[in-house]
Amino acid sequence: MPYMSIGEVADKAGIAASAIRFYERQGVLPAAQRVHGRRHYQADVLEHIRIVQMAQAVGFSIEEIRLLLHDFPAGTPPSLRWQRFAGQKLTEIDALLRRANAIKQILQQGLQCQCATFTECLAIVDAAEPPASEP
Repeated sequence: MPYMSIGEVADKAGIAASAIRFYERQGVLPAAQRVHGRRHYQADVLEHIRIVQMAQAVGFSIEEIRLLLHDFPAGTPPSLRWQRFAGQKLTEIDALLRRANAIKQILQQGLQCQCATFTECLAIVDAAEPPASEP
């Protein structure tokens, strides 16, 4: 099986070689085989990188990705791994959406602002913010 250099992998994956080295250091990519001090990768590393990129795209941190890939007994299917993390991530996304909607509402009100002082503006903002205890 032919091996690829880190530059070839970076080109094919559309990322910087430094990102590949970072993923290795963080334990989300397996360490490459070394030949004369140079990294040599098998073709399956590209699929592994795509998994990491997809997980990042949906908001998973590097630590969460590392756990997703390696914190399960051998043979655990991907579906069970995703389900464990997806529930947590959905809760986080729901909270983020609530916050984004509150920010949007405040900004929209700001477009109509007729306040003479910042104190008046703060009163409007305070009235628009959801209570801190809201889930």
